[in-house]
Amino acid sequence: MSISERLHPASSAPLPTSGKLEEARRQLIVALDFPNSASAFALVDRLEGCCQWFKVGLELFTAEGPAVVKPLVERGYSVFLDLKLHDIPNTVAGAVRSAANLGVQMMTIHAAGGPAMLAAAQTALEGIENPPQLLAVTVLTSMDAAQLHAIGSGHSPARQVELLARMGIDAGIHGFVCSPQEVASLRALTGPRGVLVTPGIRPADAAIADQKRVATPAQALRQGASFLVVGRPITQAPEPREAAAAILQEMATVL
Repeated sequence: MSISERLHPASSAPLPTSGKLEEARRQLIVALDFPNSASAFALVDRLEGCCQWFKVGLELFTAEGPAVVKPLVERGYSVFLDLKLHDIPNTVAGAVRSAANLGVQMMTIHAAGGPAMLAAAQTALEGIENPPQLLAVTVLTSMDAAQLHAIGSGHSPARQVELLARMGIDAGIHGFVCSPQEVASLRALTGPRGVLVTPGIRPADAAIADQKRVATPAQALRQGASFLVVGRPITQAPEPREAAAAILQEMATVL
């Protein structure tokens, strides 16, 4: 099965009637940032037939462990495992292999781990049937120039993202997580082969909270994003399904 087929799987769940809405549905990732599986699956149930992708991140994975992934996969959902692995090459390679066995479609490592770690992570997927798409996280969307300066980087966020992405490409990685503000430059760098996953998505009327480099769904797609990750604008909305539907409608206008 090709990477494209893995990332855009067929689903038995009801699809929106519009072709553009269906395409949007396959590009929206809802972040299950909850402290336990009961809360997470309550949202999944409310979004049944509306969303195909769910992100399992550090909060939920730490609370529930790998077992939280299995029911999502069994129900036909696509899972983005966002653990942002960052350790010595051998340790990250082992973690990548373990994560691949969970049946997830995408997973993250930190590009700041360096060339050897990135290469080890990519090599760890060799020989695995239907491996997940490996995504290198460049610069967190919560960071701006002041935050980068505080950790010793003299580069702007855009320049730091480019440097890390080039390092990832040299290591054989063609999937990246970046803010909406760097999507266009990374799309130019990776070409159509690149898989660009973009958090920091906020509808025009939503609070940005702790995010720094944000954009609306339409803006991010116009810049070349492959997938949009949306958390609080959906998960904390009074009516999550209606919030997701509104985002899908906005996405469809530019697809």
